[in-house]
Parts: sequence; structure tokens; C-alpha cells
Amino acid sequence: MKKLLAISLSLFGILFFQACEGPVGPPGLDGLDGVNIVSEVFEVEINFTQANNYSEQLRFDPAIIESDVVLAFIEWETDGGNSVWRALPQTVFFNEGGVLIYNYDFSKVDFRLFLDGAIDPATLGEEWRLNQLFRVIVVPGDYASNRIDFTNYEAVTAMLGLKNEDFKRIDLKK
Repeated sequence: MKKLLAISLSLFGILFFQACEGPVGPPGLDGLDGVNIVSEVFEVEINFTQANNYSEQLRFDPAIIESDVVLAFIEWETDGGNSVWRALPQTVFFNEGGVLIYNYDFSKVDFRLFLDGAIDPATLGEEWRLNQLFRVIVVPGDYASNRIDFTNYEAVTAMLGLKNEDFKRIDLKK
């Protein structure tokens, strides 16, 4: 008897709630056609030398919005002609005990890529200092709260719909 009552109530509830339909709400505001949130992206090759104090500072023109987030990636290696990108900061431990950190910082008007760590950069071989290729992505504040691993280059570029050709090379002219 209890089973029959439970089944009857369940069927009644399903039929009752399935048949309910509320009034249509008021129309929403029309969206703005053609508005798109675009991130600023570029690529820069840096030679870290004593002359530039193992650092390079670049300006945003125009300044970025305060809520934007800047991500930097270094081309760590190539695999079958494909670049392997690692998020900064990137730490290298040497057998001799030194520690090298490729690092960056940013404000709304500029960003800086630099060598850091417990090592004298002057003692580093050229392979660690010269012709270092970086990709910088300014993530609009609207995306900054997404649940995504911002250290994963592929995930970030996929989220923003970026392709290799979107990264324009900046030439550092002195």
C-alpha cells in the first residue's frame, strides 16, 4: 500500500510540475553588435646582458586596464619544430648549486622581464642569456576570474582564441 501511494504521488508530482509554465518575462536589453573583448599579445626576443642589467622593460601603449592580468611564457625548447612554452617564473637549478629564475613583473603602464636567483648572471652561458624568446599575453579582467590554469599556455591561448599568427614580434631597438 505504501509503495502504491509513493508511486502515485511521484507520478502526480511529475505531471504537475511538467505542465507548469510561467509567464514570459520582459525582453532584455539588446547587446552591442561587434563588441569583442580582445587580449593584447606579442612576442619579444631578449638578450640578457650586463649592459641592460639582465633585464628588459617594455611599455604598454596604451596602458592596460587595472583589472587586466599579464602572463609571460618563455620558449623553453622545440619539439619536432613546435615550440614548448613554459609560464614565468621559471626556475633552473644548476648542479654547481646556482639557481636561475626567469621572472617578470608588470603594472598597468609597463612590464619587465628579468633574470633573478642565487647566481651571478655574468657566469651564465649564452644559451641561458641570449636570444630568449618570450610571449606576453594581457588577459582582460573579464577572463581573469575563469577557472583555468593560467600557467598552461595551450589552455590560455585556447580560452582567448589565440593562434601563433596573433603574436606580433616586437623589435627592441636601442
